Amino acid sequence: MLSVTSAQLDAWLVALMFPLARILGLISAAPLLSNRAIPTRFRLTIGLAVALAVLPALPPIPPIAADSWMALGILLHQVLIGVAIGFMMRLFFAAIDLAGEMIGLQMGLSFAVFFSPQTGGQSSVVAQFLNLLTLLVFLALDGHLMLIKIVVLSFEWLPIGEATASEGWLLIVRHASVMFASGVLIALPMVAALLITNIALGVLTRAAPQLNLFAVGFPVTLSIGFLVLFVSLSYLGPVFHGLFERGFEAIDLLLRALKPG
Repeated sequence: MLSVTSAQLDAWLVALMFPLARILGLISAAPLLSNRAIPTRFRLTIGLAVALAVLPALPPIPPIAADSWMALGILLHQVLIGVAIGFMMRLFFAAIDLAGEMIGLQMGLSFAVFFSPQTGGQSSVVAQFLNLLTLLVFLALDGHLMLIKIVVLSFEWLPIGEATASEGWLLIVRHASVMFASGVLIALPMVAALLITNIALGVLTRAAPQLNLFAVGFPVTLSIGFLVLFVSLSYLGPVFHGLFERGFEAIDLLLRALKPG
């Protein structure tokens, strides 16, 4: 008859609980995986499947009682590590959302907003379009698989139960500026084209005061905006690819900064 002691049960529970916490932390914050359109049950199933798959390859976990305060602290620590990895990549996706909001504002489409499952709030139609395009490029480059690979390899770099350096958490704050800088650079060609269009409309209205600016300006601005956006589509793929590479480099820097010593 098979008998299981409480010590064995605690060891099995700890061996699954801590890796699962880090993986679920990544899924809750990473782009695409954290999309609210994906059912929660499905995301939990993905996290459990990945945790069970990587258990044999994980470094030894220190013996800790599953119902102790130390286990609770380590559990929260693993969740924070997973969230930090996913959030670092999420910053670069937020740069694209910011660019879409700026473009939509310049095109006069700031009133056309929809609910975004990715951000959990309202976003303009241009930001939604760029976000979907970004997710397609991310999937085409197997970015979601690379994120899962990174979180699995992080168990070797940051073993369970080992403390982390505080400088690593500050690195996330420093990389927040990348979101604004990259978003402005992506939106700059579109904003410049629309600025020239608005200046031309202003000169035209000055030369012909009888021209109704509100009746002519909005269709012209909208048409020029869509035209420039259509021409820019072939150039956005390499830009998104470069952003993803910077995101993975930032995750590498984060893991190195979190490792003490």
